[in-house]
This record gives sequence, structure tokens and C-alpha cells, in this order.
Amino acid sequence: MKNNNIVTNKTPHALVKSPGLATANAVEWEVRYSVTKKIIETVKNKSTSVAQLAKDSGILRGRITRILKDDTFGISLDVLFKVLGANGQDVKLSYKKAA
Repeated sequence: MKNNNIVTNKTPHALVKSPGLATANAVEWEVRYSVTKKIIETVKNKSTSVAQLAKDSGILRGRITRILKDDTFGISLDVLFKVLGANGQDVKLSYKKAA
């Protein structure tokens, strides 16, 4: 009988350290996680409606709802950046050499 060990990563930092994960995938996941959390935080703090955010960003309400439920599978980073920008936030990227 084969023993399958399942590893669950709950944060992007833990995921980055997972064996067999390509660095490029880890970087994208970490950025996606950070942007999504910032969107959720700013919407909650500003009490912005989904309809208003959809109108301001040009993104469908259904996609906004998915983002606010922390479900960004299949939603590109450019869409997340548009939603973040429509909610009054700017994005600043910094780079460092991967370990």
C-alpha cells in the first residue's frame, strides 16, 4: 500500500517553501494572495458596494463577488489590479533575488 503524505500550505510563505514548486508559480501566488487580501480589506474599510466597485473598475459584479470571497482562481492579476485601483489603491512592486 502506498503512503501518500498530504501537505497543506496555509500561507504564500509556506507554499513558497514547498518542495517541487516552481519559483515562478510561488511568486505569482504570493502576489495574487497579497492583492486579494488588500482588496478585501479596503472594500470592508470603505464600505464600497459591489455594484459601485464593478462600475468603477469595469469588472463584472460576479467577478468582484468572487474576489471578495477570496476565490481568485481564473482571475488574472490585471483584473485584480483594476479592482484595487478602482478602490483608491495603488500598486508598488519591489523585487529581490529569489533564494
